Amino acid sequence: MASSTKFENYFHVFRDIIRAMHSSTSVKEVLEEVVAKSTEVLSAKGALLRILNKETNQFEVRAVYGMGERYLHKGPVTTEKLLPDPRKLHKVIFITDVWNTRRVEYPQQAWDEGIRMIVDVPLAIENKLIGLIRIYLEKPREFTDDELNFILTVAEQCACIIERVQLIESQQTQFDHLATQMEKMSSLGRMAAGIAHEINNPLAGILLYSSNMSKKVAQGGPLEEGLNIIIKETQRCKTIIQGLLEFARDRKPQKVSTNINDIMKNALGIVENEFRLRHVGLERDLAEDMVKTLLDENQIEQVFINLLLNAVHAVEKNGNVSVQSRVDSMHNKIQVEISDNGCGIAADDIKKIFEPFYSTKAKGTGLGLAVSYGIIKNHQGDIRVYSVPGEITRFTVELPIREKNPAKGDIHETTQHPGH
Repeated sequence: MASSTKFENYFHVFRDIIRAMHSSTSVKEVLEEVVAKSTEVLSAKGALLRILNKETNQFEVRAVYGMGERYLHKGPVTTEKLLPDPRKLHKVIFITDVWNTRRVEYPQQAWDEGIRMIVDVPLAIENKLIGLIRIYLEKPREFTDDELNFILTVAEQCACIIERVQLIESQQTQFDHLATQMEKMSSLGRMAAGIAHEINNPLAGILLYSSNMSKKVAQGGPLEEGLNIIIKETQRCKTIIQGLLEFARDRKPQKVSTNINDIMKNALGIVENEFRLRHVGLERDLAEDMVKTLLDENQIEQVFINLLLNAVHAVEKNGNVSVQSRVDSMHNKIQVEISDNGCGIAADDIKKIFEPFYSTKAKGTGLGLAVSYGIIKNHQGDIRVYSVPGEITRFTVELPIREKNPAKGDIHETTQHPGH
């Protein structure tokens, strides 16, 4: 009868925890409910719940019940100290001697707090550690199967809700960053368009009159040399202005069904002379089973030209650039990679590489990658960079495989496989 009563108690407590998980809008409240109810049903002194911070590899306290403030603020705890054995991710760990275990980093404080036994319950999904519930008892004792099943079931549910919340928070962070970037680009675009139009006409006049004057002066003289410098720098200014206009335009993609390999071949043809003049080698591995997808050919070609020129300019003489394309059928995407073995990009620069007007080149406008980023995002794709300075830089472009429905003329994703 007593066993039946205890089982009912576990059931009711577990039900309360599940209700809190589904009804509360605060994760903190849910976690506090978990440690409070766990302490209550196991007749423990107290409990705390830690969540693993992946960046610092340390467990951070997120909820606590029944423990003194002095004990809680004893210092950080790493995964190696709390859970050194990966094989125990889904096992309850009992510590009956707080003095002689590496898992208790501050045994004196634990003893002074009246702790004589500790029960660690990892929060894990598959082989991924998310956090840990630590339960404190004032005297060692045996745990029944019902108690162990209760602890493990609560831990499993708790791990699921923490993972779900972390995923939502991560997506929200990415969305906020993207929204900030888009707003920044939109504001800069409007400003850039105004400046570009105001400057473009005077530049055209300077270029025209300088070119005419250079035809009338003595060849090889200092005046011709000065005029050539004016013409060269004016042309560079016009290139910058053109970049500003492209950045500001934010034109909606005019998509057609096309093979991305054909776009890459066109882009390679345009920059071919640059490769030859700089004595840069080219390796290409374009997927033969490439599928067609809806793209704005001109815009994607512009992206590839930007990335190829950046790669060529990054390598030294006799360096190498590699171009690859492939179909990711599992994720319904096309991937294109452009790599080089040039100087590379520093970690601090990578964080800002797609921001408007940010450039790692002495004479760069900082617009090429910003424009490319906007184009790929307008195609619902992704562009990212990986770099080890002095060894490799790799830009990866991912685009969804989409086709036009011939019956309705609308666009939808397809699960088309290579060769079909």
